[in-house]
Amino acid sequence: MSDETLVAEELLLLLLDDESGKLRTGGCADAGTAVGGALLVELSLRGAIELTDKERFRSRRVVPTADRPELPPLLADALADIEEQERSASSLVSRLGKHRKDAVLDRLVEKGMVRRERDRVLGLFPRTRWPAEDERHEAEVRRRIDQALRAGGTADERTAALIALLSALDVVSSVVSLDEIGGRELKRRAKAIAEGDWASKAVHDAVAAVQAAVIAAIAAAGAASASG
Repeated sequence: MSDETLVAEELLLLLLDDESGKLRTGGCADAGTAVGGALLVELSLRGAIELTDKERFRSRRVVPTADRPELPPLLADALADIEEQERSASSLVSRLGKHRKDAVLDRLVEKGMVRRERDRVLGLFPRTRWPAEDERHEAEVRRRIDQALRAGGTADERTAALIALLSALDVVSSVVSLDEIGGRELKRRAKAIAEGDWASKAVHDAVAAVQAAVIAAIAAAGAASASG
């Protein structure tokens, strides 16, 4: 099970530019938001977590379910983080991704899907990039996404989760390119799939948490820019 490809891995494959190896994260502060959101969504898909009922003076919290499914090490590690303390879904997005983005990228390198290139900008500032090495898996992921967006309807659970994450991150039109469908229509179709009945409420709540984290990141970046 540890060798299976995770939603977070497939999401980063889509966000990485195949030639430059740079991450396209839209309004996210960094790729940690994308990874944290993908981990939260996949734990929800696997039935490993659920949200508590809303209380009058307390927001809903993410907690492990009574049934403990078998999980790959990276997901098990994320679940252990959740078990430490009850937190809101939006706060978990950044927490889960902060220290696991590099682990996900390492997995892609180990599987030969991308390669790690290190250099220095202007000979001074260190930079790491991840250009594509073996594009076959990403091509299959893109085929599923393209097919779902062309149909404009439902998709299988995993594909729908990826589309929902791309929509929440607001990167659909920069990641997906279909000649016959404009960017605005692509966004609309992705949003329709994201809001469909393919998943439980817990999964939809996890996707909503990713969107909230992106909005918060954009607001924080705007405030920092204004104060500077």
